[in-house]
Amino acid sequence: MAKKKKVLVVDDEADVRAYLGALLEDSGFEVLMAEDGVQGIEVARKEVPDLITLDISMPEQSGVRTYRQLKTEEPLKGIPVIIITGFSEKMSIYLKKLAGFPFPEGFVNKPIEPEELKKLIEDVMKK
Repeated sequence: MAKKKKVLVVDDEADVRAYLGALLEDSGFEVLMAEDGVQGIEVARKEVPDLITLDISMPEQSGVRTYRQLKTEEPLKGIPVIIITGFSEKMSIYLKKLAGFPFPEGFVNKPIEPEELKKLIEDVMKK
């Protein structure tokens, strides 16, 4: 039996975590959860997931700061990250300007379209 791919969901909204968790589990993934960027980094270090979905607007540590940390730390920097946010176009422009950091593997707007997210994850996992 093939080992399930792990996806870490980092979002401060419990309902979003529950929604994404159910969607991803139904799609055959093992789902890990974190409610803020600090916890997200801790879980990523411990579990080294195959993919991370990351909310940008969070307390404790913003998604942008978390993204920067993920992309500079071994072995986390190779993990694909999909940004999930209510303002992805503005965030996309901002992240493109971050010198020295790779661009995220994808963006998904809130409210989340489940088929769009599943297709994006599938495409990213194939790379």
